[in-house]
Amino acid sequence: MKKLNLTLIIALAAIINSCSGPVITDDLLDGNVVFDPSLYNPEQYLVSAKYPNPTPADLSKPIILAIHGYSATTFEWDEFRDYSVNANYRISQVLLGGHGRDYQTFKASNWQDWRSSITEEYEKLIALGYTNISMAGSSTGGTLLLELVSSGYFNTHLHPKNLFLVDPIVVASSKLQSIVGIIGPMIVYVESDQTAVENKYWYRFRPQETINQLNDVMQVVRNDLERGVKLPSGTYLKEFNSLHDPVASATSSVLIYKGLKTSLGANIDVQIMDSDIHVFTRLSLRADVTSLQQANQLDAFTQIANKLN
Repeated sequence: MKKLNLTLIIALAAIINSCSGPVITDDLLDGNVVFDPSLYNPEQYLVSAKYPNPTPADLSKPIILAIHGYSATTFEWDEFRDYSVNANYRISQVLLGGHGRDYQTFKASNWQDWRSSITEEYEKLIALGYTNISMAGSSTGGTLLLELVSSGYFNTHLHPKNLFLVDPIVVASSKLQSIVGIIGPMIVYVESDQTAVENKYWYRFRPQETINQLNDVMQVVRNDLERGVKLPSGTYLKEFNSLHDPVASATSSVLIYKGLKTSLGANIDVQIMDSDIHVFTRLSLRADVTSLQQANQLDAFTQIANKLN
């Protein structure tokens, strides 16, 4: 009862604070100024844009699509790109559809729009002749990858070589998120507590419409996992989860482990990280980064790289 009362208090506060709509300035990602460089310099982020006419040597290189989470941008995978600067593989940092633009564009987007940029880059790479393609998704990026698997998308497309999930969210830790759909339009938006620098890489204001979309795709994936999902043949999957994730409930990792199997029916590979941050692979702009957090990031990056090489 105390938890319910606390949730209602938070919800009521959100209603009171947001009934007039957010005040958006152009120093925010939510504003009209475009911050994400993948929008104005796509050839530096997407392999399909940088190598539109690949040579046989280009096609021999492994490719990995790096996919960020809800309300974020390509920034979320910049550190993996920096780690991989001398690697044999190449990275496509995919900006989810509806993201990285102004508040109204984000508000109008649905989770199918978010997913569309993943399949668009994937299909472009296949059309160019790439056959060794992997994907990595953090937070909702991982949720969207799970949906691609469970929906049967890969039944009619090239099977990915590897899938890596970093703190995928199937059940949210936040109780407020779960009731947004109930009190609906009364909550115009939820404001994130973040720094001025972070305002350029994550939406400060999260419209209730997009929170509902996030809840919807999580529900779709939960339902599929409860029925049982198998990976495409030849696809390896590794799931990394923070032990004390403040955003993705520990139930997420349990549901994924129980509901997702390899094509041969074996258990997937899961690693629980000694971490209390969400998307532990992103340390840039975090305060007081510890040696343990750095070790966790390096561990995940090294494992991903080793599977690609």
